[in-house]
Order: sequence, then C-alpha cells, then structure tokens
Amino acid sequence: MPGNKAEITVGSDHIIIARRYRALGALNDLFIAVWFLTGSILFFFDSLMTGGTWLFVVGSLQLLLRPAITLAELVHVKRIDQHPQKPH
Repeated sequence: MPGNKAEITVGSDHIIIARRYRALGALNDLFIAVWFLTGSILFFFDSLMTGGTWLFVVGSLQLLLRPAITLAELVHVKRIDQHPQKPH
C-alpha cells in the first residue's frame, strides 16, 4: 500500500555481526568450490583419484558448516538484540 512505511531499527552491532558472518560464509563457499573443483580435476588421473575423493569428502564436510554458520549468526544476533549495549 502506498504511503505505509515500515521502520526497522538495527543497531550498529547487529550490522557488524551480520557482515562478519556473511564474510565467513562467503569464505567457506569459496573453499568448498576450490575443494570440489580440484577434486574433479584430480579425478581425471587414475593415480590422483584417491586424493580427489578426499577433497570431495572435505568439501562435503565443509557443506555442513554452511547451516552451522547461519545458526551461529542467528543465535549471536538474538543475544545482542536481547542485551543491547548502553551508549558510552
């Protein structure tokens, strides 16, 4: 509806925390891509296939970190929102 405005107050701590977790998630995704790409290349060579398999395992384990990072962010932000710091 035109004319209706929603106001959301977000503290600077919330923004800083969200950016840090977003950066951590992006770094995690980058490493996942590196492990899977490298593992795929190694799979072309019979002598390196075992190494490629281990990189797939590492990448798969790192995929488990994605929801863990998101959950950690949600818990951290909720804790900050429940106990806002007083201005100095």
